Amino acid sequence: MKYHVLHITTDFAEEWQKEVFDQELCDLGVDTIDDAGLEPEQAGHADYYIPSDLWEQNQEAIQTQISDTEGATLLSVDEVPDENWNAVWEAEHPVQELPLGVKIIPHCAFGAGHHETTTMMIEALMTPHLTSPCRGGTTLTGKNVLDNGCGTGVLGIFAKKLGAAHVLAVDIDDKSVQNTLENAALNGVELDVRLGDISSFPFGEETGLGAFDLILANIHRNILLAQMPIYARIIKEGGEVWMSGFYETDCPALEEEAQKNGLQLIEVRANGEWRMMRCRKEELR
Repeated sequence: MKYHVLHITTDFAEEWQKEVFDQELCDLGVDTIDDAGLEPEQAGHADYYIPSDLWEQNQEAIQTQISDTEGATLLSVDEVPDENWNAVWEAEHPVQELPLGVKIIPHCAFGAGHHETTTMMIEALMTPHLTSPCRGGTTLTGKNVLDNGCGTGVLGIFAKKLGAAHVLAVDIDDKSVQNTLENAALNGVELDVRLGDISSFPFGEETGLGAFDLILANIHRNILLAQMPIYARIIKEGGEVWMSGFYETDCPALEEEAQKNGLQLIEVRANGEWRMMRCRKEELR
């Protein structure tokens, strides 16, 4: 397959802005983002690989997206040799091994479980007294879990390995959905993987979708704020919503929105500059 490579430099105030920018380009056809092996003076530079047919199809939209994004500059575009770029990328980014024997093939930009935000979520999942919110027991055994914005599926896989009865893994990107399915098979677990935004999902008793014991959402703050009412509606009484992907300065707004929707903050965890919040839907007395 023939590819084009876009050489782009970015200078964003917050890391989540880069993540959103990358996702927008992935939505337009970019399937590999590589910033490895660059010299220190090239900080902020990255190579964005896109199949040549998609570049020809979406060139105007991509260039508009970059030019309209403050902090992003397209330096140049080159045609690259005809190679199997997925195989090349995987050769440079081998299968990642995590606790519990979990293995992840991290296609493109979706990560393998080593980012600080993901690490916090995994550590919390592996803390026995946390993984049974207000329900007794010491594991996720028998629990219903939502992994919202699943990416590689790593959090959903951990939940299933820890005994969850059913894990719904959702992402708006079809590449993430395929990567999650691949990683679930690699780890010998079954996940209910779906493409889409949870705001359009038919949650309710009549559909049998919803009533979660635990919701995992490792995504940026704007989505968390927008979807908080949905989390509050589909989580069980006594269940917990675990959120990450934001900074300390984001915590007050997230806590306020959570409380507005009947979710009480019970813990904030830190890993470097990143934060994770645990919120609980109190049981009615």
